[in-house]
Order: sequence, then structure tokens, then C-alpha cells
Amino acid sequence: MTLRKVEVADATASLATYVREGHWGPVVVTDGGRPVAALVILDNTDLETLSLSNDPEFLELIQSSRSRHTSEGGLSSAEMRRRLAIELQE
Repeated sequence: MTLRKVEVADATASLATYVREGHWGPVVVTDGGRPVAALVILDNTDLETLSLSNDPEFLELIQSSRSRHTSEGGLSSAEMRRRLAIELQE
């Protein structure tokens, strides 16, 4: 994968051109040499996944859940399947 950098002042091509170039790797836009934006190709994703992965409240909820699981423990996926199968049969 090749990373392409383009300075904001030099980013004069159409967005479609940069998208086509993105198949070779990310296109990083810089301002004075400092990265300020990136254009990446999204393979195997959907808008909901993209939205949630950038939502600070959702990310905090996930981190909180992971911390709670670490400190208090939790159920394995096998145990959850076992419990759900029992509940579904009733």
C-alpha cells in the first residue's frame, strides 16, 4: 500500500481523481506538512459502522463496557448461546 501526501494548496484535482488514486493507498492532505485529513477507500463497511466508529459517545460506551467486563467479569459467548438456547426452548 502506498501513502500519497498532497498539500492543501496543491490539492487541485477533482475529488473523483483522489478517490481513484485511493485504491493504491490513503491520500493524506497536509497543511504546512501537518496531516489534516485523509481519504481512504472503505472496503467491507457500511454507513452505520462508519458513523458509530467515529461517535465519541458510542466509543465511550464501548470503553466503559470493556472496563466493567475486565473488573467484574462477564459471560463467554458460549455461555450466552447456552442460556439463549434454554430460554428459546421454554
